[in-house]
Amino acid sequence: MAISKERKQDIVSQYVEWLSHSQALILVEYKGLSMKEFDALRAKMREAGSGFHIVKNTLGKLALQQAGWTMQEDQFEGSTAVVFAFEDAPSAAKAVLDFAKTSEFLKVKGGYLDRHPISASSVKSLADMPPLPVMRAQLMGVLLAPASKLVRTLAEPARSIAAVIKAHAEPQVEPQAAAN
Repeated sequence: MAISKERKQDIVSQYVEWLSHSQALILVEYKGLSMKEFDALRAKMREAGSGFHIVKNTLGKLALQQAGWTMQEDQFEGSTAVVFAFEDAPSAAKAVLDFAKTSEFLKVKGGYLDRHPISASSVKSLADMPPLPVMRAQLMGVLLAPASKLVRTLAEPARSIAAVIKAHAEPQVEPQAAAN
């Protein structure tokens, strides 16, 4: 079924809008996937804060050009679907690769991270990264470690003085009294 020129322009403008909100794109080949598997994959992508859309290759290329993204021609060949990572790129990559492990029909072609093309192996590396909340917690731990060490160092002299005062304030036990 042919798509009208106006409808194609609407689709491209929708893709451009999604591109502007995406942290990353993951391009996959889906040849042979059943509708039940599509629905499961879309649900998994929604959980990861991403969108999963089948794109017409020419319209996808046109959207990338209009958005000013660097494009690789070979990634838009055959059946192509795009995962738009709206919230967390590592989570989206992990969700796609987890699904690809269970399905022989889904294959990662590559993707884009910060508007630059990446290979399929780079998508796998992206999936190995911890999720955004974990990375934030690790960063906060690194940033707060020197401050907590400084607080402990500054508090140590006061703690030592308190221990000496406490030792002098407590009554001394006579060694002979303890033996009886």
